[in-house]
Amino acid sequence: MTARTNTTSRIARFRKLSVAGIATAGAAAAALTLAPSAAQAAPVSANVSAAQVSTAQVSAADAPAAKPAKKAKKQYADNLDGWIKEALDIMKAKNIPGSYEGLHRNIMRESSGNPNAQNNWDVNAQNGTPSKGLLQVIQPTFDAYHVAGTPDDLTDPVANITAAANYAADKYGSIDNVDSAY
Repeated sequence: MTARTNTTSRIARFRKLSVAGIATAGAAAAALTLAPSAAQAAPVSANVSAAQVSTAQVSAADAPAAKPAKKAKKQYADNLDGWIKEALDIMKAKNIPGSYEGLHRNIMRESSGNPNAQNNWDVNAQNGTPSKGLLQVIQPTFDAYHVAGTPDDLTDPVANITAAANYAADKYGSIDNVDSAY
């Protein structure tokens, strides 16, 4: 037998052992996967009849399903980041377009993030209806575009954001399309 033949037969034997080992490991994994755990398989004592076992199975199937736990209300930070995130969740639920970046950019331009900002010098203020809040909304616009489920308060940060985004969606397609006073 030459060295080459000897090496070839060793490789062939190694391959057979490798395949056999993989097959054995696969079979063991399948057996473990298919075998019920202790929690799934209740032990049946010698004193229990087949009728009792089938009755127990039917009773368990007929039992009312447990009610799913109520989803906890999502908590938001009481700051600009939290107000924008809460507004975005409401906007998503109401199909009002807009992004975090678009809202943040406009808020910073309009009020520098101050929910109590009020413009007392523009034409709206001169006519007795000053712009207020994060996105400098006037009361008639807020009333027309107020989003149900938010406070009916022009200076409430989330109500101000959602009403302004609702207005911008109607007039410009999205708050993201607003790059100046609107």
